[in-house]
Order: sequence, then C-alpha cells, then structure tokens
Amino acid sequence: MSELAPLISDLALILACAGVMTLVFKKLKQPLVLGYVVAGFLASPHMPFTPSVMEQASVKVWADIGVIFLLFALGLEFSFKKIVKVGGPAVIAACTIIFCMIMLGVGVGSAFGWGQMDSLFLGGMIAMSSTTIIYKAFDDLGLRKKQFAGLVLSILILEDILAIVLMVMLSTVAVRHNFEGAQMLESVAKLLFFLILWFVVGIYLIPLLLKKCRRLMSDETLLIVALALCFGMVVLAAETGFSAAFGAFIMGSILAETVEAERIGQLVAPVKDLFGAIFFVSVGMMVDPAMIVEYAVPILVVTLAVIAGQAVFGTLGVLLAGQPLKMAMQCGFSLTQIGEFAFIIASLGVSLHVTGEFLYPIVVAVSVITTFLTPYMIRLAEPASTYVDNHLPGRWKRFLSRYASGSRTVNHDSLWKKLIMAMLRMTVVYSIVCVAVVALAFRFLVPLCRESLPGVWGSLVAAVLTILCLSPFLRAIMIKKNHSVEFVTLWKEDRGNRAPLVATIVLRVLLAVGFLMFVITGLFQVSVGLVLGIAFLLVVLMVLSRQLKRQSILIERRFFQNLRSRDIQAEYLGEKKPQYAGRLLSKDLHLADYTIPGESLWAGKTLAELNLGKQYGVHVVSILRGKKRINIPGASVRIFPDDKIQVIATDTELAGFGEAMEQASVLDSDVIEKSETILRQFRIDEDSPFLGKTVKEAGIRDKYHCLVVGVEREENVLRATDPKEPFLVGDIVWIVGESKDVYRLAGQSEEEED
Repeated sequence: MSELAPLISDLALILACAGVMTLVFKKLKQPLVLGYVVAGFLASPHMPFTPSVMEQASVKVWADIGVIFLLFALGLEFSFKKIVKVGGPAVIAACTIIFCMIMLGVGVGSAFGWGQMDSLFLGGMIAMSSTTIIYKAFDDLGLRKKQFAGLVLSILILEDILAIVLMVMLSTVAVRHNFEGAQMLESVAKLLFFLILWFVVGIYLIPLLLKKCRRLMSDETLLIVALALCFGMVVLAAETGFSAAFGAFIMGSILAETVEAERIGQLVAPVKDLFGAIFFVSVGMMVDPAMIVEYAVPILVVTLAVIAGQAVFGTLGVLLAGQPLKMAMQCGFSLTQIGEFAFIIASLGVSLHVTGEFLYPIVVAVSVITTFLTPYMIRLAEPASTYVDNHLPGRWKRFLSRYASGSRTVNHDSLWKKLIMAMLRMTVVYSIVCVAVVALAFRFLVPLCRESLPGVWGSLVAAVLTILCLSPFLRAIMIKKNHSVEFVTLWKEDRGNRAPLVATIVLRVLLAVGFLMFVITGLFQVSVGLVLGIAFLLVVLMVLSRQLKRQSILIERRFFQNLRSRDIQAEYLGEKKPQYAGRLLSKDLHLADYTIPGESLWAGKTLAELNLGKQYGVHVVSILRGKKRINIPGASVRIFPDDKIQVIATDTELAGFGEAMEQASVLDSDVIEKSETILRQFRIDEDSPFLGKTVKEAGIRDKYHCLVVGVEREENVLRATDPKEPFLVGDIVWIVGESKDVYRLAGQSEEEED
C-alpha cells in the first residue's frame, strides 16, 4: 500500500475540522471566519487532544495562496468608480478613523514596551473594521436600508483600498527598518505610479482581450484565463517590489470593470472559499492557548482600545464629515471590530519576520471577542446617542447642528478649477504612460536594435520606434482640453484669462519637449541646442498630424468605453438608467420605466394604435424585451406583456400615463365567472342552421368562440370532426367554450328548432 503524502493528510484534517466548525457556527448564526479560526486551533500542535498538522510550512504556502484569492475576490467586488460615488463624508470619516486608530495602536504597543514594528503593525491591524462581519450584522438586524448603514458601507469600501495602501507602506517600512519621510514619500509615489499605470493599461487591453475571445470562453476557459491574469499580476507586483496581495487586488479591480466581472466572481468563488478557508485555519493554528493566558491583560486592553477607539474616532470622523450626532454614533458603534485584514496584516508581519510571535494570537483573540460584541454595540448606538444628546451642553448642540447643516451646502466648482483639475489628471496619466514606454524601450527595444543593426542605425531605429509610440500620448498632453468648454469660455469672457491659459499650453509643450530630449540624449551624443531644435520640430509635426489626432482620440475613446462597459451593459438590460437621464432633470423631464402587465389591454397593440404621445404626452425611448433592447421604436412596433418601456415626460404627464396604464390593466369584477369554461352538446335537426355545413362554414369558432370537441352519430361513439365533413341530421355536437358563448350557441340551435 502506497504511503500518503503528509500534505494530503494535512489537507484532509484541515478540511474536516473546517467542515465541522462551519456547521457549528452556521447553527450558532456566527461568522464562518471564526469557525475557521477555531478549526485551526483544533488542528494545531498546541491542542494535545486532537490530531495535528504535520507540515506547517506547506500549509503556509497554501495560506499565502488563500490571501491572493481573498484579495482577488475583494478586487472583483471593488470598483475605482465607487471611490467617486461614496462622496466626501465617507472619505473624511475613513481617513480620520484609520489615522487615529493607527496612532492609538502605536500608543498601546508602546505602553506595553513592545518594539517599534510590533506597535506599528498593531496600529495597522486595529485600524480596519471587518466588512464581512458588519454586512452580516446589518442583515441579521434588518438595518441594511438605514441611512447610516449606507454611510458605513461607503466607509468600508474606502477602508478596503486604504488597507492595501497600508500593507504596501508597512512592507516598505519593515524591509528598511526605518521611518524616514523621504523614503516613505518615495514608496507612496512608486505605489501611485504603478497603480495608475497598471489600471490604465489593464482597462485598455484586458476588456479588449476578453471581448475578442468571448465566443471561445466557456466557464472553464474563463476561469483559467482569469486566474492566469491574477497570478500574472501577482508576479509582476512581486518583481516591482510590492506584495502578492497587492497585485491580486489590482487585477481583481481591473476585471471588476469588465462585463465578465460577475461571471468571473461566480467561477472564482469556490476556489476562493477553499483557499480562504485554509488561510483562516492557518490563522487559528498559530494561536497558542498558553500565550493567550500569558497575554490576557494586553488582549483585554487591545479589545477595549478597538471598541472605544472605533466608537469615539468613528463618531468623530463622521461628525467632521458634517453628519448629525445620532448618525455619527450609529456609524462609530457599527465599526467596533477587526477581522480579515487584521489577520492578513498579521500574516504580513510574520512573513517579513518583523513582529513578535505574541502579536498574532493577541489579534485573533481580540477579533473573536469584538466579533461577538458587534451586534450589541450596534444596538447600543441609539440609546447611547440619546443619552449623549440629553446631557450635551446647549452650545455644543447648536454648534453641531450648524456644522452638520452647513456641510450640506453645494459648492459649485469654478471653471478654472474644473479646467486645471482636468488638465492635471490628463497630464499625470499620460506622463506615467510615457515614462513606462520610455523605460520599456530602453530596457528591451534599444539593446535589441543595437544588437541587430550595426553603428548608429540601431540607435536611430530605436529612437524612431520609441518616439512613434510616445507620439499619441505626447500630442494628447499638449492639445487635450485646449478646445474644451471651460477653456473657450475663460478665453472669451476675460482678456486677463488669456495669459494663464497660454501658460498652461506652454508648460505642457515643454513637458513633451522634455520627454523627447530625454530619448534623444539617451541614444545619441549631440549638442543640447541640436537636441532642443529636433524636439521642437517633432512637437510641431505631432500637433499638425491629423493621423496622430485621430489615433489619440481613438485610444482615449476605447479606454473610456472599456471603463464604462459594465454600465453600458446595465443600461442595455435596463438595470441602470442612461447617462442622459440626469441631464433631463434640468428641463423638468424624467426618464421612467414601466412594465406592461400580462392582462393589459395595451398588449398586442402597436405604438401607432396606442398613440401615447398625443394622448398622454409621453415619448417611448426604448423597449426592453428579455435581453433584447429596441431603441427609438417605430410606430409599427407592438407592445407585448412583460415588456419594459422607458418613456420621457414631465412629472404631471407621467402621473397621468401611470393612471391610464393601471386602468388598462384593471380586470372586470365578474371576469372570473365570465371566463368559466364548460362542456355541452346540442343536436342537429332538420331545421338546424348548421345542417349541411362544415365546422368552418357554421362559424362555431369564429362567430360563437366555441370549440367543437367531437360529433356523436348513430353508433353513439364520439369521434373527432372532419373539418370538410358537413353536419348531418341526428348528429350530437359536443362543444367547449365560455359559458355565455356556449349558451348562446346552444340557444341559437334551440331557437331555430322552436
């Protein structure tokens, strides 16, 4: 009998413990994450009464893969556009909470005499609330639709992305073992550079790849391609000095902008659940009961720091964002726990060998305690806010009321601010792309050309190819926004604006010249004056080139189309209103959706027959029929049951249209009785109007709306009717139909008989 590999037996033990604990914690209605942690504790060498994992090093590798899948799945649920949508209050609150909690963690660690790295990592661990636990608590308590819950979820979105940034910064600090400001700024700049570069290039290329291969993408193929992209970005991130988790998150966030995002998420979920379970089990395996007893006091202190700190600083952050006191306390009390990211940051510290062994079990114990207390803290928020409000001095109440109401005023951006911000975003993004192009050219293209072509020709070919690649982006830097509405308005309304506007153009031209000079001087030994002249000549050619203009526009259009691909699909399927719907509000017009009921009298009629525009003043923009969308339908298009129609009209017109639709769908009070279907028969006599006629000639179906089931003749056998055979004397005709029609037909026969 062959011997079983230790890794397989370890996996069997881990999954068996995890399976049992998930059932137990599901029964107890507790988060499954805690069940995995307990399962790890049972499978660890610290538990003498149960079997133990033999090769913890191999399990550690699987746990690292689990972190990659967890961050990849988190990225799939994340969208960079969500940061724009969460608004200022969530940004202010999240930044306040994270900064204050890190400082609190550092203070607690220092008070216990722990090392600098232990204290800093402790601050990072207690700064992030658990998205999973809060989601579950809101669902269990029925609070998901509350106003404060929406703000809490927005804060969690920002905390997730800031947690990734924090992990990168902690890794940098851990590797260099110092806190020098210049190096920290360098790390942040490097992070932003690669973040923007990977996102821009990924959004441009990956949706295009998935679109081209869509017909070849079965579920199996799509899963493999998605995982290949994920681990490819993991390797790329590791090569550039970032963590594997950071690369997985970035690729997940890029794929989140594609139309395949939901499908990828469903396919990856089982794999993520498997490896995620192994990761959380590995967290529990590192918990030593003896160490928990030894560090009982620090555990209690850190627990109190998390609960009190999140409650106080969460409330403070939301108050600073201009929200009322009650909502601020509800948000703060909802964030009083730590979870997944605390474990991931703790694992980071262990893998980098910069934190003590005692910190891991402390954080796990704190997470377990705060998780169990989360529902109670959420319930405590309202009575606590009432108590504080009753005991707060009057002048403080008036100040908070004025501050909260004042924060809701809308600040209209000036034209200058809009223009400068747009130019800055565009210049930064295109400059980063240009830097990447130059770096790749000097790393790969220049050596290849110089090896392939002798003398100056290799450098010349490399320079031409590099500048051609740079041209669309340099032209966009120089020309983009020079004809925008803001630029033209500022140019026309005041002559004093013209000098600053020209200065913005000159600065961007000089930036483009700088890129060209860098390339030329890096490849040729020529005078500065000649290089400057060549650079300005190339700039002029770029500006005048219509082909470059067209290429630059196409590149930007493709990028934004890929970025909006999910929104475009949602608009097509009617899950989201089109972009222009918001612009209609300024004209007192609205885009509204209506579903045609199956019983509606409008069903089956054409738009010309309904004449909705003339009767109700509404205009049908689109008809959604299943996954098919008919935009700007013609007058001959018919409306069918369950069609969703999108119409444009004013509030008054929409109200009248809605009432008319309801009236067209109202059933008669006696419709049930009228629709009763019965079976009856009548005899064909010598005086019957149906004698000698076929079923069609008699008009039994067309005139009387009845169905002939069969005809009974002398042999008293009911047989099907031949459509071409006429009725004979003595035939007994069996008919089915609504009661009124059946009685009318039978009565007609009897009247003729009488």
